[in-house]
Amino acid sequence: MTRRLLTVVAIVLALALVAALAAAVVTVRRPFPDLSGTVQLSGLSADVDVLRDEHGIPQVYADTAEDLFAAQGYVHAQDRFFEMDFRRHVTAGRLAELFGEDALETDKVVRAMGWRRVAQAELRLLSPATRRYLDAYADGVNAYIDGRDPEALGLEYAVLGLTGTDVEPEPWTPVDSLAWLKAMAWDLRSNMTDEIDRVLATEKLTRDEVDELYPGFPFRRHDPIVTQGTVVDGRFVASAGRRANSDTDRVSDPEETPDAVAADGSETADAAREVLASMRDTASVVDRLPTLLGTGDAIGSNSWALSGDRTTTGAAILANDPHLAPSVPGVWHQMGLHCRETSDACPFDVAGFTFSGVPGVVIGHNDRIAWGLTTMYPDVTDLYVERVSGDDYLYDGDWLPLRKRTETFEVAGRDEPETITVRSTRHGPLLSDVDETLTEVGQRVGNGTEFAVALQWTALKPGRTMDALLGIDAAQDWRSFRKAVRRLAVPSQNMVYADVDGNIGYQAPGEVPIRKRGDGTWPSPGWDASYGWEGTIPYRELPSVLNPAEGYVVTANQQVIGRQYPYLIGTGQAPGYRSQRIIAMIRDAGKISVADTAAMQNDTANPIAATLVPYLLEIDLGASYARDGQDLLAEWDLRQDADSAAAAYFAAVWRNLLSATFHDQLPQDAWPSGGEQWFEVVRRILNDPESPWWDDVRTKQVTEERDDVLAIAMREARDELTSRISLDPGQWSWGRLHTLELENQSLGTSGIGVVEALFNRGPYELGGGTGIVNANGWDAAEGFEVFAVPSMRMVVDLDDLDASRWINLTGVSGHPFNQHYVDQTELWARGETLPWAFGEEAVDAATEDRLTLSPDLD
Repeated sequence: MTRRLLTVVAIVLALALVAALAAAVVTVRRPFPDLSGTVQLSGLSADVDVLRDEHGIPQVYADTAEDLFAAQGYVHAQDRFFEMDFRRHVTAGRLAELFGEDALETDKVVRAMGWRRVAQAELRLLSPATRRYLDAYADGVNAYIDGRDPEALGLEYAVLGLTGTDVEPEPWTPVDSLAWLKAMAWDLRSNMTDEIDRVLATEKLTRDEVDELYPGFPFRRHDPIVTQGTVVDGRFVASAGRRANSDTDRVSDPEETPDAVAADGSETADAAREVLASMRDTASVVDRLPTLLGTGDAIGSNSWALSGDRTTTGAAILANDPHLAPSVPGVWHQMGLHCRETSDACPFDVAGFTFSGVPGVVIGHNDRIAWGLTTMYPDVTDLYVERVSGDDYLYDGDWLPLRKRTETFEVAGRDEPETITVRSTRHGPLLSDVDETLTEVGQRVGNGTEFAVALQWTALKPGRTMDALLGIDAAQDWRSFRKAVRRLAVPSQNMVYADVDGNIGYQAPGEVPIRKRGDGTWPSPGWDASYGWEGTIPYRELPSVLNPAEGYVVTANQQVIGRQYPYLIGTGQAPGYRSQRIIAMIRDAGKISVADTAAMQNDTANPIAATLVPYLLEIDLGASYARDGQDLLAEWDLRQDADSAAAAYFAAVWRNLLSATFHDQLPQDAWPSGGEQWFEVVRRILNDPESPWWDDVRTKQVTEERDDVLAIAMREARDELTSRISLDPGQWSWGRLHTLELENQSLGTSGIGVVEALFNRGPYELGGGTGIVNANGWDAAEGFEVFAVPSMRMVVDLDDLDASRWINLTGVSGHPFNQHYVDQTELWARGETLPWAFGEEAVDAATEDRLTLSPDLD
């Protein structure tokens, strides 16, 4: 080839590359929204201003509530429409329309539960004002998407188009917003997985041994949220009752919680176990759904309120940092919603963290009050093992007809849809039906009957949670706050409160079932009517406190209240290691500032290290190689900081200790995750060197004791860090092991490297860990990587709202390569926060871009 020809070919290739890059840049940037100028929006009554600061965080100003929520819908669609559309497909059981065959089983589970059907029924229950706001929000979303090609709404649509999936986004509806609340409730549903794991563990363990792995709350050492009070004459009285103070106190009586699925004899128990094992092994129900908010014992939150007696300003301070699954974009979207003049017709002057796709602010503050949420972990789900024969099921001695309906699924890449029949009992849908392998598993028990598994769940009953969210946004004092919270059905969340008048408080809300028998920790026999529910705890009898004598309210997913309380809220709450650390910091701090509060959110003290390290230092490891890690522990400050070598070694010891102690006796799906539950389990056996848990049942000729296992764990931890990082302990650090990868929930897990690189970000080296206040959770059964994070952090100064601070895990934009896609992440990882402008002057001073939405004159 001549030099001239080579030059021409090179020029052509270069031009082709430039053209391809230019096309890629155009494709990537096409969904970026206009942030300034004027846009006409049909249906508005007057101009609406959208002011954004340097991080793109919008503050919306309108004359009417309807205009305000229409603008919120428009802005959410600007920043996050594909995320909204993806969530809509999840909650409607229509993911297979986007992603084909692989998503079909997920859709079947969602349709079986009927999330969208429940949302449709809820719409009819809501107040007229809430329905108007939902309609206005949907109008705003639709005004943005109308006339735009899918590729102009999100890069994801362009990528899906390359796969041959032709997506034409449908108009947004109020039901789309309400259905998202069902997804929230599903991820925060409490102990359904534990019910399955308990039964599976009985294949190798006795009932008593299984119960040792789920210890009761240690009331003697750790405080519940509400330290005193009980129900008197049909209402909760905070000054009544006693404070629980026994380390053996349980919130349920073991004698009243028999192994329910064994109640009909061993054959029944064995058959039921096989059905549940099939559900677990195929991941058909508990693992197949996308983790929109997260699952596992690292999913929780911290929130606390301080009275003026404990603060430097003399006014209340409120802090919150929900611990959820990481994703990009993050689950939260920051926003302010301001009526230019507040009135009964337009009562909103509020800012905080929103869910794209849902009107209003979920967590934040308005001009008078602030509130935070943490997961209450009430037990609101029960699994029932049902006897089924043909189209009937057995209940209380009678054979009753199964309720049936047909669901049809469109599947990308298929010409024909797929159809299934959903069957339900009085308890709920048969989840064991929604898996092709399980339809063949049916364990026969004689007389032509077989077993199935039904789910009873409070979220499958229509409620008024949307009324509650918008009511909280407009509340002005403790009374109106509690009135709004009364309508919060699911998910039940600990509600922490503070106001500008100096009050702090706590309210437990939600639909919490009252069981006739048992405590819901084991699957129940559906044919036995004595295991049913008899209503829910009346709201006026749920725990609540205003201005406690301690001068603080602390919630970190611990037990709500002691045994003096007459109802069972749940048994799956955290054992209180995080909450007690927060309480200790408050008590030791003297006067606390906003900066001090933010520093507390980043605390990395490891509670189990304080208990375990003294035992580890007593072990004789012999050779210096094995002692290198032990020497680090001798000088360690017990903080799980990202740059700490000792923290890395301790985490590896903890992981290997759990493996050496429990893996031999538990099915793999139930191996310890290492969170607060396991802090308490290990603490209880450390004082018993000969506990059977220490023995490895696989070594028939040897009986291991505590110190044998501790030595094994320390040696294996040394080997693991040598293999993973370096022979030299000076090169070790917790952050090198404990990394966060931010994955897009849809295409970020496609398995196609170039696609994942478009949407995902990371890794980020982090400190903290599960059971630590800075709760960057990791699963000891899987590795050291982060799977749960403080999804945002906020500190509200009720003395000067403009002095408040906030930070998001990622940024407000859902568009990859937009400057606000992950512009808060590095700050978040370093534990920093942003100024939170709220008042009109402060917002105006922070404004970088101004967009005016004007009524359509036509």
